[in-house]
Amino acid sequence: MSKRDRHAQILAVLREKRVTSQEVLRELLQDREIEVTQATLSRDIRELRLVKIPGAGGIGHYSVPDEWESTPTLESLLPTLFHSADGVGHLLVVHTMKGGAQTVAAAIDWEEWPEVIGTLAGDDTIIIVLRDPDSIAVLRARLERMAGVKGV
Repeated sequence: MSKRDRHAQILAVLREKRVTSQEVLRELLQDREIEVTQATLSRDIRELRLVKIPGAGGIGHYSVPDEWESTPTLESLLPTLFHSADGVGHLLVVHTMKGGAQTVAAAIDWEEWPEVIGTLAGDDTIIIVLRDPDSIAVLRARLERMAGVKGV
C-alpha cells in the first residue's frame, strides 16, 4: 500500500471514529487489513498534521482541523517558492519568491526538524535559527533537494 493510500485510510478512520491513541489507530487500521509500525504511524500523524484535541475527562482524540487539511506541505511549496539559501553560524537565511516566506516558514516549523529551533519570516526572507552551526550545510542541502535545485 502506498503512503498516499495509507494516509487516506487514516483520515477515513478519524472521520468515522474518535481515536484516542496511536495504538487504537493502529488496531483500527489492522481491522482494515493495513499493517503499520508504530514508527511509521507516528510519522504519518506528523505528516498529516493531526492534533490531539482535549476531550471530556481528560481523554483526547486525534483530529484534522479543516484549515490544516488544505495547508500545502513543504515538499509542494519549495519547488515553486524557493529561491536560495545561505547562512553563517546558527542562522540560515532562505530567500523565497515575493510573498512566499511566511507560508514556507510555517511549513518548515511543521516539519519539527531537530536541528531547527525556529523560524522568522518576512515577505520573501526567512531566518532559520539552528541548534548547532554544524547542521547548516545539511539543512541547506535538504531544502535545496526538496526545492529541486540542480547539482544537489
